[in-house]
Amino acid sequence: MGSHVIDAPGTILKTALAVGAAALTGRWAANPGSAWYRRLRKPPWQPPERAFGLVWTPLYALIVYGGARASAHGDDGQRAALSRALAANLLFNAAWPVLFFRLRAPRLALAELLALNASNLVLIRRALAADRPAGLLLTPYAGWTVFATALNASLWRRNRTTPAATGGD
Repeated sequence: MGSHVIDAPGTILKTALAVGAAALTGRWAANPGSAWYRRLRKPPWQPPERAFGLVWTPLYALIVYGGARASAHGDDGQRAALSRALAANLLFNAAWPVLFFRLRAPRLALAELLALNASNLVLIRRALAADRPAGLLLTPYAGWTVFATALNASLWRRNRTTPAATGGD
């Protein structure tokens, strides 16, 4: 077994930098104040804009700690597989706001979210194998992305016949 995450500050730093890069990409790409986004018909159960930052901040912290903890507890093979799973997951995480907000492609973003959800399952399974508490720390993130998938699907369904949903003006 690897050392505890507290004994591995390099692991925390590397994980935090990777998660931070995904978070910054999302922050850069998301533009809920754009005229395009404001014109979309939204479901009544969509959270207010400010809720997203309030949710993502602790989720990213859980990804950092859960990912670093799993890596610190895993053996060499588990660490390598976990690193690959986390890297792929963070690429999917960062891609969604680019697809949705920058490319204005809700349908493509929905397909990407389905891939992110599958990636979450792989990541959680690998983390659980290395350290059960670490894997459990990642489950709120997976839950939120399932919610985000439902929200994205609703946005696409409500707007698929309008120019707003396809990026047109």
